[in-house]
Amino acid sequence: MNEKFSFAIDRGGTFTDVFALSPGGKVRVMKLLSDDPSNYKDAPREGIRRILSEVTGKEYSSEDLLDTEQLDWIRMGTTVATNALLERKGERIALVISAGFRDILHIGNQSRPKIFSLEISCPENLYEEVIEVEERIVLHQDKCEIKRSAPVLIGTTGENIKVWTPLNEEKLRSDLQSVLSKGIKSLAVVLMHSYLFPDHELYIEKIAKEIGFEHISRSSDIMPMVRIVPRGDTACIDAYLTPCIKRYTENFASGFKNKLEDVNVLFMQSDGGLTPMNL
Repeated sequence: MNEKFSFAIDRGGTFTDVFALSPGGKVRVMKLLSDDPSNYKDAPREGIRRILSEVTGKEYSSEDLLDTEQLDWIRMGTTVATNALLERKGERIALVISAGFRDILHIGNQSRPKIFSLEISCPENLYEEVIEVEERIVLHQDKCEIKRSAPVLIGTTGENIKVWTPLNEEKLRSDLQSVLSKGIKSLAVVLMHSYLFPDHELYIEKIAKEIGFEHISRSSDIMPMVRIVPRGDTACIDAYLTPCIKRYTENFASGFKNKLEDVNVLFMQSDGGLTPMNL
């Protein structure tokens, strides 16, 4: 019989439901308001505190760090990211994309569910600023009629590629500094052929971190696929929401001793699977 507490928590936009399996197998459940700043800073943590106090008979102050020795695991599902996306309350972001393609994500793939509709409503862009990067990678083909001398490299797929235009670092640094000065600290990096050759995106990430950006989402890392529109949309959503999720998990862990480092904490993903909090 497990002598520690196990918690399964659903933090919604309005209510937070806490299910606890106590030592001895007894079940405790609790429902709290997800936001009640006058009484507690974080609803899931408050639910854990109240159940620990109720079962053990030991009073845990809401101001003290909770002891983790009695915790076996915590599993949580939350709508923090979903709500931030729906309410457009995510992180301010900029899009870094290959020169000449600044509007490609706005244009999209031209899918029209109602093909005869006379009023087309496009969703607003998540990014505020666009930085066009001077760089160009092309797939090397022996039959290509465009004869251009350029270094030939091997891409991630094993195919030969040519670097027609090396990355313009000087212009990139200037553009990144300009965006950073506007208070934007999160980037979505989407280069046309980064699924074949991610090196330019990796170098952009390195420069952005040196300058002071706090989060960089690379499309070649998040969704390395040919189609730039879904790849770019995914990178933008990641840059828009990941800082929000990190702030929430850090705030949740800050109320526990050792910030839950010795506890198995898993968060539910959109596909129904679980992922470690500190991944």
